Amino acid sequence: MSVRGGPGARVTGDGTLDEHIIIIGAGHGGVQAATSLREEGYQGALTLVSADPELPYHKPPLSKTFLKAQDAAPQILKAQMFYDAQNIALRLGSTVASIDPTARTLTLEDGATLAWSKLLLATGARPRRLAVPGSELDGVFYLRECADARLLRERTAAAGDVVVIGGGFIGLEVAATMAMSGKRVTVVEAADRLLGRAVSAPVSSHMRAYHEGLGIRVLTRTGVRQISGQDGDQDGGVRAVVTDAGEAIPADAVLVGIGAEPDTRLAEAAGILCDNGIRVDAACRTSAPGIFAIGDCVSFPHQASGRVLRLESVQNATDQARCAAKAMLGRPADFDAVAWFWSDQGERKLQMAGLAFDIDRQVLSGDLDAGAFAVFLFSGERLVALETVNRPGEHMLGRRMLAAGFSPTDAQIAEGPAALKAALAAHGMSP
Repeated sequence: MSVRGGPGARVTGDGTLDEHIIIIGAGHGGVQAATSLREEGYQGALTLVSADPELPYHKPPLSKTFLKAQDAAPQILKAQMFYDAQNIALRLGSTVASIDPTARTLTLEDGATLAWSKLLLATGARPRRLAVPGSELDGVFYLRECADARLLRERTAAAGDVVVIGGGFIGLEVAATMAMSGKRVTVVEAADRLLGRAVSAPVSSHMRAYHEGLGIRVLTRTGVRQISGQDGDQDGGVRAVVTDAGEAIPADAVLVGIGAEPDTRLAEAAGILCDNGIRVDAACRTSAPGIFAIGDCVSFPHQASGRVLRLESVQNATDQARCAAKAMLGRPADFDAVAWFWSDQGERKLQMAGLAFDIDRQVLSGDLDAGAFAVFLFSGERLVALETVNRPGEHMLGRRMLAAGFSPTDAQIAEGPAALKAALAAHGMSP
């Protein structure tokens, strides 16, 4: 068995490898970590390993602009010349079969073994699978990677009826895109409202009304009994989605968006502590020496809420990547960034800052009917989160308030953004 390093790797006199950081996963977090390591002055060997054969790309457009045009290409995160100039080796289309924390090696599915001095797991999350009869029929899709989006785009080009199972961000983004492309779209959600785990009731109600205004049929409190095929329940392509009430909703294509599960397979097999994700500390260190983890695959201590939790967002992955880069180089690094998220659904830009735990009151600013408003979410007198629809300036202001630990009064919110900026400045932080 040969053990290899990467470009720039050094082998010491006793044959061990010195200074080779390997990052498994080349999504937003993995690429940011590689970038940050170089920005922090790391000059050793650096390798990005990804099962995806594509040059690393932005994932959010896959459920929106990428689906609109058959010839649309993925939006790359960095050009090839960046990786070349920064001496970052790319192992694309390479799946890691196992990692050995003791030997500090990893083995690829093709049999190659790579040695590392430090390892970063940025393995992300996998779509939660739908477990009903017919869920494996041709025409049932999930969306996580570019290959998924290409297939969905190709197969829905001539589709008339599209059913989306799941009323979360991915499902609603795809639903809006399909409806605006002329498809007949139905959204089936088991919970009592759309985006129920992500946003407040006013935002949820507004987004439902908006989607229905696009011609989308929205069914809440509705489960799926089975997916039926063209030649019977289990054969042929998809024909209909059958609800728990027995209604057969016509479907030429079905998109399943019922959440995601952290990809902890490598970590678990290596004996690394996992609990709702790979457990890391505030500096993104796992239970195994020399191994760090970031992004959708990790559960971590969230300082603002005092909870150990897992977040799925580009922002969280990239902010943790910056933190992990410092920690891997032995520099002080504790992750305490304000959480923020966004979702573009048709003409609605939904943005969220903070995490809405222990909410006991909310204050509305703006006009729901006009589709431009903000909802300030409080726990007692403390602002803990802010949700905005088509109010990007207020979203940015909310992030600054949360970072500063500033909670506005109801009167300041009622006066509008100018009053909030002035109050934040008086608190000692520039808006």
